[in-house]
Amino acid sequence: MRRLAIAVVLVMGLAGGGYWGLSAPMPLPSGALDGIEGDAERGEAVFWAAGCASCHSDGEAEDDERLVLSGGQRFESDFGTFVAPNISPDPEHGIGGWSTEDFANAMLRGVSPDGAHYFPAFPYTSYAKADPEDAVHLKAFMDTLPESDRANEPNDVAFPFNIRRNIGIWKRLNLDTDWVITGDLSDEAERGRYLSEALAHCAECHTPRGALGGLDTGRWMAGAEDPSGDDRIPGITPAQLDWSQREIASYLEMGFTPDFDTAGGTMRAVVKSLAELDQADRDAMAAYVKELPEAE
Repeated sequence: MRRLAIAVVLVMGLAGGGYWGLSAPMPLPSGALDGIEGDAERGEAVFWAAGCASCHSDGEAEDDERLVLSGGQRFESDFGTFVAPNISPDPEHGIGGWSTEDFANAMLRGVSPDGAHYFPAFPYTSYAKADPEDAVHLKAFMDTLPESDRANEPNDVAFPFNIRRNIGIWKRLNLDTDWVITGDLSDEAERGRYLSEALAHCAECHTPRGALGGLDTGRWMAGAEDPSGDDRIPGITPAQLDWSQREIASYLEMGFTPDFDTAGGTMRAVVKSLAELDQADRDAMAAYVKELPEAE
């Protein structure tokens, strides 16, 4: 019995050690940002492409108020309700005290300055594909924005999904820096892939998810249930969306469909952000959409 007890303790110890190792945060490698100087002007383009204002400003914000990233919007999911945090430059309630490395690790790896995992309601599994220099430029721009002293609200996530350490295991299954759409793409479509798969994180809404909340890449952009339960988010593969490249680009700028309908739901805020991009970038995103394969 004594030997059995010792064996059980050893197995439990090994299992616990394995869990602790597999669930550990994986920040960017040392030196990943060396030599990169932040450029706020370039960072502004990243800001609009990444849709930061869509989630982190007040839901009814217009014009310059969209630059006040006070947080507070609530996002429902099968795992609980997540509340967007204050990411303004306020040093107490926002991210004003973060270093560039802190910011890049949060955006590209989902790791907080104190080494904890962020919930993947923050779309870092998409941002992980972005170039580190874009994270640096984005931080430089966000440092110029207005401060907000709005206090952060807690997420409402039930056990066991509220155990952040478990997210480390989830990341090993779902955080992938490889492109989903590969093959012989034009330079324009490659730019559109970068914008769509990484910064604009289109798949976070337009791709269905598995039981654990990871994106089902075999049904890439094929449409998904709206987490709010109000409607279904449409698929945008060519068989589901027969618009021309020009019509898609126009929709991303103005929110009008070819049959004179308008963007609804959260897409309204997305269009407001994408309208700030250069026309060439919206054209590139449209070119990428036209290259999407049919779902498996």
